[in-house]
Amino acid sequence: MTYRAPVKDMLFAMKALANIDAVAQLPGFEEAGHDTAAAVLEECAKLNEGVVAPLNWEGDKYPSSFHDGKVSTTPGFKDAFRQYAEGGWQGLQHPAELGGQALPKLIHAACTEMVNAANVSFALCPLLTDGAIEALLTAASDEQKATYIPPMIEGRWTGTMNLTEPQAGSDLSQVRTRAEPQPDGSYKIFGTKIFITYGEHDMAENIVHLVLARVAGAPEGVKGISLFVCPKFMVNADGSLGARNDVHCVSIEHKLGIKASPTAVLQYGDHGGAIGYLVGQENRGLEYMFVMMNAARFGVGVQGIAVADRAYQKAVQYARDRVQSRPVDGSMTSAAPIIHHPDVRRMLMTMRAQVEGCRAMALVGAAAYDAAHAHPDAETRAQNQAFYEFLVPLIKGYSTEMSLEVASLGVQVHGGMGFIEETGAAQYLRDAKILAIYEGTTAIQANDLVGRKTSRDGGAGARAIAAQIEATEGELAARGSAASKTFAQRLGTARRAWLDAIDFIAAQGKGNPNAAYAGSVPYLMLSGMVVAGWQMGRALMAAEDALAAGDEAEFMQAKIATARFHGDHVLSRCTSLRDAIVDGADSVTALALDAF
Repeated sequence: MTYRAPVKDMLFAMKALANIDAVAQLPGFEEAGHDTAAAVLEECAKLNEGVVAPLNWEGDKYPSSFHDGKVSTTPGFKDAFRQYAEGGWQGLQHPAELGGQALPKLIHAACTEMVNAANVSFALCPLLTDGAIEALLTAASDEQKATYIPPMIEGRWTGTMNLTEPQAGSDLSQVRTRAEPQPDGSYKIFGTKIFITYGEHDMAENIVHLVLARVAGAPEGVKGISLFVCPKFMVNADGSLGARNDVHCVSIEHKLGIKASPTAVLQYGDHGGAIGYLVGQENRGLEYMFVMMNAARFGVGVQGIAVADRAYQKAVQYARDRVQSRPVDGSMTSAAPIIHHPDVRRMLMTMRAQVEGCRAMALVGAAAYDAAHAHPDAETRAQNQAFYEFLVPLIKGYSTEMSLEVASLGVQVHGGMGFIEETGAAQYLRDAKILAIYEGTTAIQANDLVGRKTSRDGGAGARAIAAQIEATEGELAARGSAASKTFAQRLGTARRAWLDAIDFIAAQGKGNPNAAYAGSVPYLMLSGMVVAGWQMGRALMAAEDALAAGDEAEFMQAKIATARFHGDHVLSRCTSLRDAIVDGADSVTALALDAF
């Protein structure tokens, strides 16, 4: 199965929904309009279709291996990463003065989807490096930035984030890795970190570890955590590599999916102490790491969209080729490709509609990020920042849960052959499972949405988004087409269900937290469905207008049909989620603990 990057759909969403023309008016992005995006996306598609995608199945069959303290990645990965780096893809959104191309996140997000759809195991290395660069840009000294960021942008070095420990999973207050100050201003790091993606590999000459640790005497809990940069090889004053640091991979994990991505256990300080350097100020490490985590959470959401799209493409190809049974409408007298059967088309449309809705949501979120960072007006920056921050748990949580549903449907379209590994459909389902777990499980994203994004402001931010959605309903209802009028009704019903849930969460969040958090994941799923559905409604209008103007009739008709399906079959789920949140909280905790 060959991967075909959905460049046309990406560009449609970037122009019609994310308003790339407005992004190109922001200071620093003047050359990053639609034409630039089209050129960049076409080049990105060539690399990922031709070089990265063919290694996906190979990586599943021949995963990374660990021998004598060294990790060997899948044959072909090292050369593919060299081509990726030489093409400038690692530096796409990073500052030009450090070697990057300084393009907007909007363009970077589309390219991120491509590399992850091509090969999610491969893409994890540049994703973590991007996050490490973001954290250093936020908190590092100028000297640290100059030392570590250019080689990472060049692809000579890669980056990691080291949070998790054997006794401290998502609860970072339990971090016990310690940092001992040294007379020269450095620190010696001692401890064990687990689940470190690309913590050891053979694709780059150095690995820049960003490590959470406690300095002696630091406060207990998350307030006593500091961030350190701890390279695999020490860096000399002239930028050359020196002695091996005292950080070593002691094993890599055997996993359900993403098998080609080495997930390392790293041991710091077994031979006298790993040398690390404080990033920013002591005891502010979690604050800095959250920059990296938020960047990674957005990236993981895009991974979900990517894997889902790859599963969809494979399922469509199989449904066109697999001949079985006559159509129920009697339109053919012999067995037909299964794409003729209504239920197969329902599954394919469910996959397609959800991928397109989440892609649009992520690209709109990326454009908001760009405005939040580059717009000259402070109030506009603040509004876009609030909108982007609200979307991050939806993009991460909803899109990754969506990818599981879509990848599972992909197996189902294949029938019995989908259960056979050689078909390839099962790999997407196995790979997708981790996406709803790492960088904060779905429940952690939902807790963020309930606590920080809804209860904290009494639901004001969520209601402001609902007001924008209501305005879109009005635009849809005022149009002449039956498709727009019907979608307006679907979107209105979904929005009202969402508002009921917002009111419930805001009211219960402080006085009765168990009730609010009992429905936290359904609330996240409801929120994601509504916001993605809103973008599908906007896409419907844009496609109708383009069709009326005579633009790409076949593509625009498909956009309209997909939006209609989303309204009928995805947005229609929202009322049941509302009922579970608002009316079903008590039953979640009704069973006595000893009765489980």
